[in-house]
Amino acid sequence: MGCVISRARQRWLTGVAACLQLSALTSVIPVETLASHKVNEHHAEEPVLESKDLVYKVPGASFPVILREGKTQPADEELGKATARTVVEALTFMLNHRTEYPRFDESVKKQLIQEIVIEPVVRNQEGKSFPFLVARTSQPGRVRLLISAQSVRTAGHLEHPESLVPALAREFQWVISKADTQPKFQPRSIRNDLAQVPIHTDQEIVAMSAKERLKSLSALLGLYLHTVDEHSSLDGQPYYEEGATSLIQPTHPDSTTKLYDIRVREALQKIVQEPWFMTQTPKAVRSLLNGTIWNVAFVKIDQRDWATRTRVLPQEKAVVVGTPGRTIQPATILVNTYRTAVPDDPFYQDTHNLPMGAVSADQLARVIAKEIEQNIIEKSMRGHVAEDELTTPK
Repeated sequence: MGCVISRARQRWLTGVAACLQLSALTSVIPVETLASHKVNEHHAEEPVLESKDLVYKVPGASFPVILREGKTQPADEELGKATARTVVEALTFMLNHRTEYPRFDESVKKQLIQEIVIEPVVRNQEGKSFPFLVARTSQPGRVRLLISAQSVRTAGHLEHPESLVPALAREFQWVISKADTQPKFQPRSIRNDLAQVPIHTDQEIVAMSAKERLKSLSALLGLYLHTVDEHSSLDGQPYYEEGATSLIQPTHPDSTTKLYDIRVREALQKIVQEPWFMTQTPKAVRSLLNGTIWNVAFVKIDQRDWATRTRVLPQEKAVVVGTPGRTIQPATILVNTYRTAVPDDPFYQDTHNLPMGAVSADQLARVIAKEIEQNIIEKSMRGHVAEDELTTPK
């Protein structure tokens, strides 16, 4: 009996078959050969190889895929090689459908990738493991993408390059971000007299009534806790009515900014007042009133695919808040106005596939609370940030 192949699978097989006519997908370059050959004459720095490294060519790419095995067992070696084959096939497909993956296409055009390295397990400097990790190299404007072989297997991508492609494609927004060495705009801080900010301890917050928590939030708004993007990215931009997907042009340059400022404040009030949040997302309630968070805002960031993001100031930029003073690395919670949530987001079911700017204040409250609950601690100098601390371009 013949088997039925979906159109998507047929398209995938056709694309890979075309690539096979050009070059074997898993051609290994001898280490000795690569040592005397520059991957790209425009860049002086070559990939750093170790004695047991295997190097794979990706047809049409200027960067290699390096399998870094190190001291491994035979089973780990087979896993590494299978991962390398899967990664090469996924990249080959993406190269032949570049218009469908704009972040990847931009990375290739600008030659931002020095190398892609597959390791048994990928860990940052603190020992935390990640499926992918993007690290800067010593050469400004070029990065290294690390891929965990174990994570590829655990996620079910091994020998299934078509399932790896979406996850791999998302990682290239980090490639672009980490390769960007342009000076970043730093908005002027408008927070004054931090010693007088009326923050509370976690114990005090738990003992408060809903009315007292709302009063505490009101005292923080504007003085310490801001609800507008300090980069003014929404000025002059269109907005969504709640529950709608059609954009509306603003009547005044600051109309959209003011609209979303109001919606964020309504959402924050719901978080600190309603019993559900104190029960289900208590960390979010505490973080809004104890000084951990000093900005929650809608933003327009076209070059990022995420719906929400938590950003925590590094330790050297910590502030002393309240009396007696408490040293805090304050966080900013960003909501990317024109993006929709993805299934991996903890608040995916709450948004009903609406753009973030179209969710109601009730929905937004859950989005913000779940973002804080999930990420407020882990985002502090962890993950992508910690890995490249030693090689940040000066």
